[in-house]
Amino acid sequence: MVRSMLLMRTFARVAVLVLCCAAAAPAAAHGQPPQPQDEFVPVGNSPAPEQIPAAPLLIGAYVVVLAGLFTYVFSLSRRLVSVQRDVERLEADVKRKGRA
Repeated sequence: MVRSMLLMRTFARVAVLVLCCAAAAPAAAHGQPPQPQDEFVPVGNSPAPEQIPAAPLLIGAYVVVLAGLFTYVFSLSRRLVSVQRDVERLEADVKRKGRA
């Protein structure tokens, strides 16, 4: 159980690291900022506003949510197996004491 939790934590850390690197790569690719201007520039001639690409953020959000959901379901299944074993053990104890 400890090993599986350690594996899940490592997977989550790697996923977060990959998402951070993927989100930082487009920002670093823009290069140098534009030079300041000394004269008036009409609005029609201004460069396009900066836009954040939505795909990496959306994919990152889905990965984080699905990893959390998977971790929760896996943890819940492990706990249910433990409770089932306890119930079976208690039923066996009750049957044994009932005969005595």
